[in-house]
Amino acid sequence: MSERIFNPSNIHKLEDPERLNWLPPQDVIRLLDLTSAMSIADIGAGSGFFALPFARAIEPGGRLFAVDLQPEMLEFLRVKLRSAGSPRNLELVTGEATATNLDDASCDLVFLGNVWHELDDHARVLREMARILRSGGRVAILDWRTDVPNPPGPPAGHRVAADVGEHLPAGGREGLGGGQAKAAVGAEDENGAGGWVEHWNLRHEQEAGAADAL
Repeated sequence: MSERIFNPSNIHKLEDPERLNWLPPQDVIRLLDLTSAMSIADIGAGSGFFALPFARAIEPGGRLFAVDLQPEMLEFLRVKLRSAGSPRNLELVTGEATATNLDDASCDLVFLGNVWHELDDHARVLREMARILRSGGRVAILDWRTDVPNPPGPPAGHRVAADVGEHLPAGGREGLGGGQAKAAVGAEDENGAGGWVEHWNLRHEQEAGAADAL
């Protein structure tokens, strides 16, 4: 396992109630303007920290694909879904950022929460995002910044620069427009734990079979 990939043996860290204080999912929901009937892919869904509240936010007509490569994570989330009151619009999918196993043009939003820093081939990831997004869809990245101290979070060498949108690999930018929104999330001034959200619009040229930047 790559040292950048979250070890499922540490899943208890994802369930720490303190995370709700410095990285509140409701803030992300507000910033991303999630609405009912949206179709969302949460890539690297892990324990469902974002997937579960996202799924509730898009009920009753929306659909949430919780994509993860690690069977331990999917099983943990599967157990959660058996509890009373859990959302019924959440589908578990075995896949990864470069091969999600989702259908073409199946999502309105692709979300990567604290995942971007784990990925090696960003160009390939972006091409996969373009494939699964519908016309007008968005990619949203939330991750640990290099300009805030740790802990919590990964070491500085694994973190992501806050201007990641300006440095996307040329080989994967086809179909991605400029940064449409960037906003801090959580109590970063208090303990350096805040993340940020940046997202891009996507427009597919159906006749040409290509995706062009807005």
